[in-house]
Amino acid sequence: MPAETQKTKLLAYDARLLFPTLLLVGIGVVMVYSASSELALEKFGSEYHFFKKQAIFALLGILALVFYRHVPYRVHRLMAYPLLGIALAGLIAVQFSKWGISAGGSSRWLRIGEITVQPSEFARFALIVYLAYSMDKKGEKLKDLYIGFLPHALVLGTLTAFIILQPDFGSVVILGAITWIMMFVAGARIRHLIISVLILSPFLYLFMLTAQYRIKRWLSFLNPWQFSSTEGYQIIHSMMAFGTGGLWGVGIGKGYQKLFYLPEPHTDFIFSVIGEELGLLGVIAILSLYVFIIWRGIIISRNARDVYGSFLAFGLTLAIGLQVCVNMGVALGLLPTKGLALPFLSYGGTSLLINMASIGILMNIGAASFR
Repeated sequence: MPAETQKTKLLAYDARLLFPTLLLVGIGVVMVYSASSELALEKFGSEYHFFKKQAIFALLGILALVFYRHVPYRVHRLMAYPLLGIALAGLIAVQFSKWGISAGGSSRWLRIGEITVQPSEFARFALIVYLAYSMDKKGEKLKDLYIGFLPHALVLGTLTAFIILQPDFGSVVILGAITWIMMFVAGARIRHLIISVLILSPFLYLFMLTAQYRIKRWLSFLNPWQFSSTEGYQIIHSMMAFGTGGLWGVGIGKGYQKLFYLPEPHTDFIFSVIGEELGLLGVIAILSLYVFIIWRGIIISRNARDVYGSFLAFGLTLAIGLQVCVNMGVALGLLPTKGLALPFLSYGGTSLLINMASIGILMNIGAASFR
């Protein structure tokens, strides 16, 4: 390949990954405004409060994408343990420092001055970088219980122990699924994975029983109309939003459920607002954009020039895909209610920055495969 052509490919941005991402981010900014304007007007005196912040997050996210597109992805291999340390320090600070703040009965955020961050989002990224590094380093030793399984399980357990304290069971599920799936793909013994799930199942069951709201959440998932004024309230109004939207939707800004009926319409349930205002066609368009991103991420993982790049690309793609599935599953009543952002669309700076940085890293891995 001529040197000039090779350089062009290295500097280029993967359009099949870039355009769907930017479209989702743009749609997200518009829908955050639509979903939050009334809430922001009542709470902050300005209907543009969340919109302006999300627009700033989007610009910073684009900068993060560009930056990580040009940072050689193997640099992150050297940062595996420092990133884990930073993630753990953030999770500890949420619970045991003056910077930890609570909202909606959960303590998930750190506020330092005017900046608010969610350490669990960064912990997911740090875990993926660590797993990719560790699995590449251990190779065939992944089949060994004490080398290939237990260290990864211990790291996962340490991170999730502090996330459970928040509590944020949705993030625990995502981190657990990422770890197990990545270990499976890397070649860990299936019996180790199955046995660990069987061992953990009774503890998870007991954990669900330790809080009345968790029991009611599961019962409301099975029959939301029985708990229509309490735990089933969110999912009922979410389904009503989709039902009202029909094929074409009621139009952007004309949704009804966001008007103090559907809780957290600009974060956890923004997909419901999209379903109501953009209809089935809008939902299909959003799903198609996610499919493009995930498909492209898988292709990049398969074509990566080394094992570490392949695992890293797979982990980042898997994280985005799992978040999409869980958030949409909750909004559609297919999964129990969990507080989890919809990538690129939900309001929130930490989530958007981490996911945009992930896209930049995916592009860098893809570009490196041309060398």
